[in-house]
Amino acid sequence: MGQIITANVATSLYWLGRYIERIEKTLYQVIKAYDKVIDVDKDAGVKLYESFGVDLKYDSALEFLNVALTGEHSSNMLTLSGFARENAIISRNHLNNSSFGEIIALNALFQNTTKTHVLIDYKIIDDAQSLISEIWGEFAKREHKQNNDYFVKLGKLVEEVDFYFRFHEEDEYSETIVAEIHTILDILSGESISKTSQLQKQSGTSSDTMSAIYKKIDTIIIE
Repeated sequence: MGQIITANVATSLYWLGRYIERIEKTLYQVIKAYDKVIDVDKDAGVKLYESFGVDLKYDSALEFLNVALTGEHSSNMLTLSGFARENAIISRNHLNNSSFGEIIALNALFQNTTKTHVLIDYKIIDDAQSLISEIWGEFAKREHKQNNDYFVKLGKLVEEVDFYFRFHEEDEYSETIVAEIHTILDILSGESISKTSQLQKQSGTSSDTMSAIYKKIDTIIIE
């Protein structure tokens, strides 16, 4: 099934998918919170970043936008895009030129913003979202999936369901994502895809579901 890749590269591809998705989902949540800070609830941003384990402080909606995305905390965009860049460099030989260039450009976008102390606005967020759409578009173009594609997609879906559990109740949509995750895990491990439904039935809470996913990932990717 395509190229054979090392555990180190497989891990980097998996985390590349997670970080790109984390950036995309964080930007989406920040925009929602920003609108609430303006019109409804000044503390909406504080509540959002509490879910990330970050104690965020700001005095206005615009300041929220800036400290959320470029402040000195673990969930800022420079840090997240930097991690994506590092994993892209490690797995460079398994990425095409366009996707690699867009990942580097995403990190450069936030580097430039931080260095020049430009106030964050919707244009910068739009530029970031456009780059992310192009990155995912490049991965979607491949007609024949290879191992590297599956590891990136696995990371994307794991991050997506993790975010979903943070902000929503378990429902049919989350079950669909979990089913797709287990399908990819079965493909990567060489197991029968029919085991997917068995794994889902064994899961209880969202925490149980994520634990089952991480446990199986650990059997496939050894860091």
